[in-house]
Amino acid sequence: MSKRSFADYHVSEEIKRALAVLKYETPTEVQSKVIPLVMENQDLVVKAQTGSGKTASFGIPVSDMIDWEEKKPQVLILTPTRELAVQVRDDITNIGRFKRIKAVAIYGKEPFTKQKDELKQKTHVVVGTPGRVMDHIERETLVLDQIKYLIIDEADEMLNRGFIDEVETIIKEVPSTRVTMVFSATMPNDIESLCHKYMKDPIHIEIESTGVTADTIEHFLIEVREEEKVSLLKDITVVENPDSCLIFCRTKEHVDTVYSKLDKIGYTCERLHGGLEQEDRFAVMEGFKSGNFRYLVATDVAARGIDIDNVNLVINYDVPMEKESYVHRTGRTGRAGNKGKAITFSTPFEGKFIKAIEKYIGFEIPTIEAPSHLKVAAGKAAFEEKLSSRRVIRNNKTARINQDIMKLHFNGGKKKKIRAIDFVGTIAKISGVNADDIGIITIQDHMSYVDILNGKGSLVLQAMENATIKGKKLKVSKAIK
Repeated sequence: MSKRSFADYHVSEEIKRALAVLKYETPTEVQSKVIPLVMENQDLVVKAQTGSGKTASFGIPVSDMIDWEEKKPQVLILTPTRELAVQVRDDITNIGRFKRIKAVAIYGKEPFTKQKDELKQKTHVVVGTPGRVMDHIERETLVLDQIKYLIIDEADEMLNRGFIDEVETIIKEVPSTRVTMVFSATMPNDIESLCHKYMKDPIHIEIESTGVTADTIEHFLIEVREEEKVSLLKDITVVENPDSCLIFCRTKEHVDTVYSKLDKIGYTCERLHGGLEQEDRFAVMEGFKSGNFRYLVATDVAARGIDIDNVNLVINYDVPMEKESYVHRTGRTGRAGNKGKAITFSTPFEGKFIKAIEKYIGFEIPTIEAPSHLKVAAGKAAFEEKLSSRRVIRNNKTARINQDIMKLHFNGGKKKKIRAIDFVGTIAKISGVNADDIGIITIQDHMSYVDILNGKGSLVLQAMENATIKGKKLKVSKAIK
């Protein structure tokens, strides 16, 4: 029987409090089936489509069952892309915010030493891409002997990207006593055999009552010649006038072209593809989530790892070559029970790809006519008004849970023999503050960071300017990062 509320789960008050702030109220189908089984430490194989809420389905119970005192990682989550690693880390951090769960993301194209220093800290959860996780294991900077939960997320994409051998090597390195969970939108034979080989009587859960794509998404097809696509794109955006829109292209060259044309005529837009520096990719993702721009033109690199509840229009400017990509692209809309629309532009030569997609999703995508000049003209005023206004973010979970948090910077750390308990002891003595107001503490060699919760940051900052920690006077300031 499906649970009606997250309050029904026997999780700690700290987790319940975070769920309330994050506005997690009614569990999705995958959450109501998975959470109780994770809490019983069952091995699981979960087939669930994108946007079904699966990160919270494992994030809530494992965050609850983590032993906060243990310094070594207890949860290892493997993801196929850097974007997804960062997304999952943020979700776990939000869910575990009041329990002070420390989650770290490790991935390629970022300095190894920066990650190595992070892993030296007390770390509860490590989220990473297989290649970089292997690097840390081989260099002994990631210690696995306390791992209780191994979670393989988007397993089918691991296979598509050729990571499956690395995943298998990592599985062999993790303690055999761990609980293993595999999440995948599709279940190819190679994934099945991996599960049978390394899991203990896994329970199989399939969330597919709505077919391959979510039933909250309307799908449409418009037939168009290649040279008319840009003009059609402009007309569609005027008529649909979306709050936020993802435009998918097959190549980074197409992304650059489409982006330039929209940017030139005043659209608030950005682009995302594998040719950009990693730092720029993260900045674009963050900007899209924060509502800095309304249109994001992207390659399939963005089809996973974007968890934004109010993308209400996805446009496939190019038909995806792989049928699975269609599901992942369109799954960026219609999330968390919201309605969404997916419109695909199909040129006369792409019929066979459309047929393959339709066979895969189990229905024919209805063909519609391009909008008439009359309809475009009628929508112009409303479109231009929205274009000049800032996008309103209805559900930026991270911003909501962080709004009462201030991160403080202290100019002392391990070299001064300072430990987390010293900060807790001193800060909890401040009048009007207690231990529940202290969040994640990060102690480095020469500096430390302490999150102060519940809007008490200014109070603590003021008090700590004249206080000592372990008899030492430390400079304190509001952290920039």
